[in-house]
Amino acid sequence: MADNKGKFINIIAVSAIVLLFLNLVFILKLSNNINKVLNLGNIAENKEEANRPTIGNEGAKNLVSADDDPFRGGKDAKITIVEFSDYQCPYCVRAESVVEQIMETYGNKVKFVYRDFPLPGHQFAQKAAEASECADDQGKFWEYHDLLFENQQSLATSNLKQYAKDLGLNTEQFNSCLDSGKYTQEVRKDLNDGASYGVEGTPAFFVNGKPVVGAQPFSVFKEIIEEELKTI
Repeated sequence: MADNKGKFINIIAVSAIVLLFLNLVFILKLSNNINKVLNLGNIAENKEEANRPTIGNEGAKNLVSADDDPFRGGKDAKITIVEFSDYQCPYCVRAESVVEQIMETYGNKVKFVYRDFPLPGHQFAQKAAEASECADDQGKFWEYHDLLFENQQSLATSNLKQYAKDLGLNTEQFNSCLDSGKYTQEVRKDLNDGASYGVEGTPAFFVNGKPVVGAQPFSVFKEIIEEELKTI
């Protein structure tokens, strides 16, 4: 009987030691995971901070390049607005009316630059962007740009070629440009530049370097533009 009692006590003691060991391992793993999460959070925060454009300083307008992309308004305007956009993005269509309002209100006081940011999930966005560059070769960028947004649900290659024909472009030249991928790298450069400025979605605007994210109302742009005009 004493023998059995001793064995029972030994079993309890061993079990307690095993449980204590397992708890210790669990606590160490939990602590390690928490530290990993915190470190990842710090890395993400630092990366976001590094990519965020500096705003409100004297050199801000030079931070976001207009590259050699199509523009409207005054070539030497003191206010430069750079948009990163995607022809398949529904919010970009919504932003178009605001862009028109900006141009109607400020005219040549503003230089409005369009740069491409085709999102990976949009099947036709890359080729549509290339097509607009091909149209630019024939001096019809903005007309073609407008057609793409008006027909956002029909952006297959056959549609892109039809729009060129509808605008009276030289279709042989246009089709050759599109099929050859002449502007594939140019569009990708826009995408990479946008990403380097912290752009993650479309539309994204920079007013003299100051970011405006999403399809914001005219009042948001007006406030920034008016503030910038006061400093000129």
